[in-house]
Amino acid sequence: MSEHALVLFSGGQDSATCLAWALDRFDLVETIGFAYGQRHAVELDCRLPLRDKISALKPAWRARFGADHMLDLAVVPELGQTALTSDAEIIMGADNLPTTFVPGRNLLFFTAAAALAYRRNIRHLVGGMCETDYSGYPDCRDDTIKALQVALNLGMDRRYVIHTPLMWLDKAQTWDLSAELGGDDLVELIRTDSHSCYLGVREQMHAWGAGCGSCPACQLRLQGWARFQQSRK
Repeated sequence: MSEHALVLFSGGQDSATCLAWALDRFDLVETIGFAYGQRHAVELDCRLPLRDKISALKPAWRARFGADHMLDLAVVPELGQTALTSDAEIIMGADNLPTTFVPGRNLLFFTAAAALAYRRNIRHLVGGMCETDYSGYPDCRDDTIKALQVALNLGMDRRYVIHTPLMWLDKAQTWDLSAELGGDDLVELIRTDSHSCYLGVREQMHAWGAGCGSCPACQLRLQGWARFQQSRK
């Protein structure tokens, strides 16, 4: 039976690695992105060029590429401003979560993706959530994703499978996985063309990629890259 997957693809390191992971496993792979008023909307400019370049890495991958979908979720900032949807300072909040936490974001993303998958007869949903090297977001935790899978299956009377291949990997291991999937070409493509910086900085290029170098996303990526490079010596 032909198996199709829908990858939540933001244009960042994690979702790019997940896209390559899905292309190695499924017969047809589609992608979905979300415009939700994010401060780093430059990631949306990176999505399609990065997607096209990933498809060119292997003939088999190109043959498996399906459609891309972009959904407007502009309602997200209206539910409450965060440092990811406004110019608020990025600090640790009173609830021990960084102010970049957008409540319900991943729940909303997967619900919208599942609704699209319903119409397109896609069973597998793939996301880059991780609770090993992350900022503590509760909607990135394995228990949350498992509970959401149950809720989506009950609510839509489907048998979706949510895959989170990075859940138990730290950032260095995520770089390792991209090397395993696509060799140095994929690693270099993700390093130069993906976007992680919460402040949307693309003008400053570092050894690990573009970014401000100080926000939580840049720090995670920097530290993971350093450990990855050290492991290759």
